[in-house]
Amino acid sequence: MSTSTLSQPITVTDTFPINGTDFIEFYVGNAKQTSLFYQHCFGFELIAYKGPETGCRDLVSYVVKQGKIRFVITSAFSPDHEISKHVALHGDGVKVLALWVDNAADAYQKAISRGAESAFEPITTKDENGEVTMASIKTYGETIHTLVERSKYTGVFLPGYAPKSSPVKVNSLGFKYVDHCVGNVELGQMNKWVKFYEEVMGFKLLVTFDDKDISTDYTALMSKVVSNGNGFIKFPINEPAAGKKKSQIEEYLDFYKGAGVQHIAIATDDIVHTVESLRNNGIEFLYVPDNYYDTVLERVGKIDEDLNDLKRMNILVDRDEEGYLLQIFTKPIQDRPTVFFEIIERHGAKSFGKGNFKALFEAIEREQELRGTL
Repeated sequence: MSTSTLSQPITVTDTFPINGTDFIEFYVGNAKQTSLFYQHCFGFELIAYKGPETGCRDLVSYVVKQGKIRFVITSAFSPDHEISKHVALHGDGVKVLALWVDNAADAYQKAISRGAESAFEPITTKDENGEVTMASIKTYGETIHTLVERSKYTGVFLPGYAPKSSPVKVNSLGFKYVDHCVGNVELGQMNKWVKFYEEVMGFKLLVTFDDKDISTDYTALMSKVVSNGNGFIKFPINEPAAGKKKSQIEEYLDFYKGAGVQHIAIATDDIVHTVESLRNNGIEFLYVPDNYYDTVLERVGKIDEDLNDLKRMNILVDRDEEGYLLQIFTKPIQDRPTVFFEIIERHGAKSFGKGNFKALFEAIEREQELRGTL
């Protein structure tokens, strides 16, 4: 198998319309401190809160926002709570990839009729700002897709949440929206979950990468990318492939104790400014050697940015038939080498940086070697 892409525009009949990513929820050990991390380091603004002060006695959630991106940071008080058990097993990680839909109950029933497993049935909650209906289905690992219908709601986030502001001035770093979310699954499970998104959600396969595309002398993986019809939702799904040493996917599965969200790609219109600000705020990135830039323009052609700025920030470049993209990957954002972020700026390109795979994997392997897990 080799890389395959769809050369003609695809017509996708989604099982139900999806308007975009509604929110991403993290289960963490300390929601207050984690929410401060996203405010101070990533420039997210605190907008809402749920906890004892709002009548919620068993957990707390902080909602932070930048551009069209909403992250919900949640912790539980009791060690017996399912959230605490999730964190004890997996560490801090993504639990919910929520999708904004027109009709949550209808979308849920259609997904169930096509073979989805229920996480919870449709629930409508109300407050003085209106009502929201949500339902949820299971996907890989313990990750769920919550379907959110909010056309009748004018509040800050959801019923049960109170408005809350950041205690200090927060400077936006220019994040616009979620570009894609990547899942890691066990060996032999990638095609199962691709089939799930095709048959249950009506998604289409965009591109396939095999171990010849995504490999070094030591490690490899397989990946397939599925997308909904309007292209707002893109889910690459990775599984390990045979190599001389332990791949990044195997390391993730070992530390996360199963399948889950590996990284979230967030879009910006000025990646140099965004990355420089992140670095100044203490965020660490994977390192690619300076000689990468000696020949990069021979490979990708003319770009608008100053190559010296990209080299200074260690930002990578790739091109496809539609245009080019700029990208960089953070190191893991928690103690376990699991979840990380990709920062991406697209100039027409619709691909995922295949030309950078080898350099990125070698950078990841250097980190694995330092951790003793390669």
